[in-house]
Amino acid sequence: MSGPSPTASELAKAMPAPSTLAAAEQQPVNVLVVGVGGQGVIMVSKLIALLAQQQGFEVKQSEVHGMAKRGGAVFSHVRFGERVWSPTIPLGEADFLIALEWAEGLRWLNYLKPDTGVFICDTKQIVPPFSCRDRRPGAALGYVRETVDEVIAKVAEGYAIDATHMAEQLGNDRVANVVLLGALSAALKFPASQWEEIIADFVPKKTVGVNIEALRQGRRWIEEARKGLPHPSTVPTPAMPVHADYRVRLEITPEWCKSCDICVKMCPERCLRLNAERIVELASPEKCTGCRMCEWLCPDFALRVHLDPVRATEGAVR
Repeated sequence: MSGPSPTASELAKAMPAPSTLAAAEQQPVNVLVVGVGGQGVIMVSKLIALLAQQQGFEVKQSEVHGMAKRGGAVFSHVRFGERVWSPTIPLGEADFLIALEWAEGLRWLNYLKPDTGVFICDTKQIVPPFSCRDRRPGAALGYVRETVDEVIAKVAEGYAIDATHMAEQLGNDRVANVVLLGALSAALKFPASQWEEIIADFVPKKTVGVNIEALRQGRRWIEEARKGLPHPSTVPTPAMPVHADYRVRLEITPEWCKSCDICVKMCPERCLRLNAERIVELASPEKCTGCRMCEWLCPDFALRVHLDPVRATEGAVR
């Protein structure tokens, strides 16, 4: 989800009178949104804040900026209610924890209310570079190893959603954050039509359709999960690719590349470069091991590493 967003004053022009929900809400509702730079954490939190404001709530928001946009941790606090004094959520007081990345979600679990907090997390794994020091085939990475069942057992109500895969099935993996918003919309009792209206105002016009469908799928997923319908989710143990006959193929989306050259500088094998148009390209394919560090580090999701199997008669690129 990206693109220009309306200002609070623009949306406030059509703001309705305080809703019955707003009048009844005595204690602030606390929503903590966490993830990795480039996933749209700030956009998600702004959308929640503006929607709450439209419903007549007083809203406070606090967020982290800076180098987090380059692949580091990002978090944003959103608080709304009849009266809200502080913009930050105290430890153990979050009603909802929305995590766009698996490890980031686990890092913030202690902020959830122990008896009533709701945890909604994408199973997406973005492994930081310091976890990839051992690049031998099959080597374990220094990343969290808790299973979905182990994590869900720690919270009052928890859901692990493969939102990234759902977004990919819709043809745009950038709408994974909207899938999670859809899940949240089933818990926050704002009208479904208003969720869709505000998303339509946020996203580029050409992506309105896919974003609305992502919202609906996320909402439907959690509604079915709450009814006890099976929605198995797993988090694979991250490891370097094992030895096999494969050819490394680097998929690059040029229009998403912002020429930041993070992938070029951090590539362990030094096999990437920026071309004359300052778009990343695979300069030395014979050196690429398929470690996926470039894919994990790209803040704009412009890179995707594929390990294509080859026939016995073909030579594999190691």
